[in-house]
Amino acid sequence: MTAGVGLYQPGRTPVHRVPAGYKLLAVFGGGSVVLLVDDPVPLAVAVSCVGVLYGVARIPWRVALAHARPVVPVLALLWAAQWATAGVEVATVAVLRLFTVVLLATLLTLTTRVSEMVAALEAALRPLRHLGVRTERLSLAISMTLRFIPLLTEVVAQVREAQRARGLDRNLLALAVPVLVRALHTAEQVAEAIDARSHGQRGVRASDSEPAGGDIK
Repeated sequence: MTAGVGLYQPGRTPVHRVPAGYKLLAVFGGGSVVLLVDDPVPLAVAVSCVGVLYGVARIPWRVALAHARPVVPVLALLWAAQWATAGVEVATVAVLRLFTVVLLATLLTLTTRVSEMVAALEAALRPLRHLGVRTERLSLAISMTLRFIPLLTEVVAQVREAQRARGLDRNLLALAVPVLVRALHTAEQVAEAIDARSHGQRGVRASDSEPAGGDIK
């Protein structure tokens, strides 16, 4: 099984100690770079480098494999579709790009608490408040989206295990429908969390604006 809904793996490794803001920059920057690379060799090197970071972070190999395994069928289908339409090299590049991004997002969520990600994003987005942007909601949405990537692989793994027990593991429709339903349910929970956080912050601001000692006579 995977690391669970919490996903975070406590530790004192160099990867854990890197501030959340720098790790977020690394994920966004690394994801942007791999999208610009068209050569499978550098992309394979990038995957290997991320794998080394998993080792530095001392992520148990069972946890790493549990997160990687559900992605393999999706990557296989993507490779086959790209190979049929654009050739082997394009297919390999597409798969390596996606795999690198998934590995980066998973490593971020395994080594960073949600509270740290939200705080880092709020600090980075603070200048947008002058434009009327509700940065607390935006930062929570971004952090939850990043966590949604590895969480979705966990959902796929759980559904595959349940369908395998019913003898339906080779039925793509039987796999896709429950995954879609649970993904939508998770997205709804994310939206509710964002609304709850927003209402909570409005309540705090309202209470802060009230006099502490009641009416002054």
